[in-house]
Amino acid sequence: MYSVYWTAFKSLVLKEINRFTRIWVQTLVPPAITMTLYFIIFGNLIGSRIGQMEGFSYMEYIVPGLIMMSVITNSYSNVASSFFSAKMHRSIEELMVAPVPHYVIIWGYVMGGVARGLAVGTMVTVVSLFFVDLNVHHWLVILGTVFCTSVVFALGGLINSIFAKTFDDISIVPTFVLTPLTYLGGVFYSLNLLPEFWQGVSKINPIVYMVNAFRYGFLGVSDVSITTSFSVLLVFIAGLYGVAHYMVSRGIGLRT
Repeated sequence: MYSVYWTAFKSLVLKEINRFTRIWVQTLVPPAITMTLYFIIFGNLIGSRIGQMEGFSYMEYIVPGLIMMSVITNSYSNVASSFFSAKMHRSIEELMVAPVPHYVIIWGYVMGGVARGLAVGTMVTVVSLFFVDLNVHHWLVILGTVFCTSVVFALGGLINSIFAKTFDDISIVPTFVLTPLTYLGGVFYSLNLLPEFWQGVSKINPIVYMVNAFRYGFLGVSDVSITTSFSVLLVFIAGLYGVAHYMVSRGIGLRT
């Protein structure tokens, strides 16, 4: 029985990977080009005027945040668009009646989103090497943070697609929630530059913990505790998975 579940899970993941690699010009290339512009504008042009931050050049400081930003965006959008398309084309109904548990369906889509997030993150990392020499302080922190963050936002994309009624609904959360939280998540600055009150407000933003943990893996500096960062990630994974599993198992937003 478990071999059947594994086959179903593997098939879903491979389907998702084939989906975004088949249209790689639309899914993989644009994020790399966008991040290259960030490196040129914020790193080379503006960064040269800002100087050092936390003992590192401005380019070195923002690179981990920019990589994480690309991972977040692509993990989220892959699952949101793919699952919503399956729902609108009614193909999700075939999965719902298939003899596999709901968690297999959920994690199949989520791992597909993780695959795209990590693929884009790898491409952006390679591009960044043309602008700065990346040093690695702690490999396990880097890998653990990027994987857990990708899972969090893939689950978020799944929940968004379940609630969405039209394709326009898919863009609401990235535009009005993800983008502001990302830009205010310490990607381009250290929290230590903010007044004490705004430092406290910033720590309500979960992306602050993800960006800082990832930055710690590269540079060894962080504005927040690494233990707290991973605790936040695990809590979000558990919470979002619980919501996603409840909605899928009850057919909420899936049955018309």
